[in-house]
Amino acid sequence: MAEPYPRLRSSLVTIMDRLRARAAELLRFGAVGLAGIVVNLGVFNLLRLGPLAPHAEVAGDDDRVVTAKIIATLTSILFAWVAHRGWTFRGPSRHRPIAELALFGLINAVALAIEAAVVAVSHHGLGYTSLMADNVASVLGIGLGTIARYVGFSLFVFSSEADAPHVSAAEVASDPAAPLDRLDDD
Repeated sequence: MAEPYPRLRSSLVTIMDRLRARAAELLRFGAVGLAGIVVNLGVFNLLRLGPLAPHAEVAGDDDRVVTAKIIATLTSILFAWVAHRGWTFRGPSRHRPIAELALFGLINAVALAIEAAVVAVSHHGLGYTSLMADNVASVLGIGLGTIARYVGFSLFVFSSEADAPHVSAAEVASDPAAPLDRLDDD
């Protein structure tokens, strides 16, 4: 008997194969992301409870929470640049360093806008002004920004180990100079 939805099954298998191929990269991205969240929320709360607290007179009256969010995100972006370049997306570069840094910055600017917009809508638009509400909005914004970053980094900035061509044993036998680190098991 024929399967009722063979295309759906093959699409699901393709998605699962891609996820398996990128599993180590996704785990590294997640680990850097978790560390980045700690940096982001730590800086955000230090600023929110310190120089950008509600009673402080730095950066105007209404935008201190958004200013704190932007500073915290920029700090975590710098942390992430080092970690992703050296660990998550290790391997050959797709671009020259200056172009790569510019693309990294552009994608992070989009993610920063997403994060700041979530905090701004929550704090100013919906009126949720407590520290807890600001942190919930911050975490939601970080989540949305993280999705945007992974997609952007994978598509435009870094080369992925999963995207590198694999070499079969037959190719190695015929060409000893073939890269052994990309050897397939078949």
